Amino acid sequence: MLKVAVQPYMPYTAVRGQDLVGIDSEILQAVAKKLNLRLEPQVTDFSGMLGNVQARRVDISIGGIAWTKERQTQGLFTDPPYYSPPAMAVHGDKQYATVASLKGLPLGTVTGYVWVKSIQAIPGAELHAYPDAQGVFNDLSAGRIQVGFLDPLLIIYTQQKRPDMRFSTRYLTAPTDEEVKKQAAYEYLRPYMTSFYIPKEEPKLEQAVSQAIRGMYANGEMAALIKKYGGDAQQFLKPAPWMAQQRRGVDRPADWQPPGL
Repeated sequence: MLKVAVQPYMPYTAVRGQDLVGIDSEILQAVAKKLNLRLEPQVTDFSGMLGNVQARRVDISIGGIAWTKERQTQGLFTDPPYYSPPAMAVHGDKQYATVASLKGLPLGTVTGYVWVKSIQAIPGAELHAYPDAQGVFNDLSAGRIQVGFLDPLLIIYTQQKRPDMRFSTRYLTAPTDEEVKKQAAYEYLRPYMTSFYIPKEEPKLEQAVSQAIRGMYANGEMAALIKKYGGDAQQFLKPAPWMAQQRRGVDRPADWQPPGL
């Protein structure tokens, strides 16, 4: 039995009846089948997903969780089931392609998400932090913010489900290595690693889940799921060159290579 913390965050995670649904849920269900484990979902918010793992109230949290050096000190991260390109929900049909174009704008994201620090680092930008993604979309549609930083599949999913909301999906040109060197918080305006989050006391579970994830890359299961949820496997399943270095010597050995197509 695995106690699984999720938030209602389609198309990544949700609970319908007693069933987990969404892309992260389907990935974990495939992993659990390989490991002969049954899943018991527990619904919470994003902060609870992190905190419940750290307090060992659940065995694993899933749903677009970004790997960070800070978070890994309090929990274990699996190998990435997929990577997240830098997508933005933009009010109307406006164009913002670079970090420089975001200067001085009201920008939104969810409290606790990695983009909070990124927004705070953009000169003159006004941070609007919300308890959930719906708050971001509501203020974006109303024009109270100009750009929302959220997970890319969520932006695509919401745009398809709610064409009445006045926003479009854009991709940010990733900051260069030099820009990130000058401003470390820009790291999360580049593609980042998602992972499943596991208590520090469960290294064997983390290793088993990571191994199963790599198997899903190898047999094509991961690419099929990305396509099912509207993503491009070339964008979501190929690690950026700098990703290996982020985790080597931190929570992975010096020769670690992230999984990829």
